[in-house]
Amino acid sequence: MCIAIPGKITSILNENTATVDIGGIKRKVNLDLIGGADSSLIGKHALVHVGYAISLISDEESEEILKLLRDVMDLS
Repeated sequence: MCIAIPGKITSILNENTATVDIGGIKRKVNLDLIGGADSSLIGKHALVHVGYAISLISDEESEEILKLLRDVMDLS
């Protein structure tokens, strides 16, 4: 099973890479799978898996996924 974590695109580094804030941790993420990096993506949320943004999602979806992940971690 694979898991993707939601993050917020905070800056564009080059034509295919952006900085994404994932729970307060900033990572370089490749955006090729969602069409490449563009300044219009700043502030948008994406699902990130192994360093690649695999899908854009809404702010609401991002919050819901983070809530579910926190709930699962509390069960451990």
